[in-house]
Amino acid sequence: MNEMKERLCNIEQTYKVFQQQQFTFIAALEHSRENAHDRIKPISSIGQVQMYTDHYYNNHKRILLMFLSTCADLGRLCQQQETLQSGSTTTNILLDKCKILVNHSTNLSTVQAKYPHDVVNHLSCDEARNGGVVSLILVVLDCMKKWVAHSEKLPCHMMQ
Repeated sequence: MNEMKERLCNIEQTYKVFQQQQFTFIAALEHSRENAHDRIKPISSIGQVQMYTDHYYNNHKRILLMFLSTCADLGRLCQQQETLQSGSTTTNILLDKCKILVNHSTNLSTVQAKYPHDVVNHLSCDEARNGGVVSLILVVLDCMKKWVAHSEKLPCHMMQ
């Protein structure tokens, strides 16, 4: 459990750096959509960000790679959580939610960061105001923190 908490803390630190560059991330998404001539539909999955990063190079590729790397780290953390599965209904629900969210093909258009993360909601793009990939990392981090908090409250014999 301690190793998992340390990995979660490392991901949070990476996210803090990413968060400082949130406007650059949004600009990179917009430029990628322009380069792909795909301005109509919003970016709604990690796979779509990956495709834009691979095929529609722009000046902000580093921030897109940082986003994808953080999502991959979150996916690995989900796998680690699975090995510590407690059998608790609450932890199972939280883990399932995280696994679905970090899946590359999941439609994230309805994912919306909630208070206290309202800073995301003040960004100027549709994805930030209406949910989507911009909110993804925050939502998954919150979910994983709840998983850890709930797991720590369980009796030791429940953790496999």
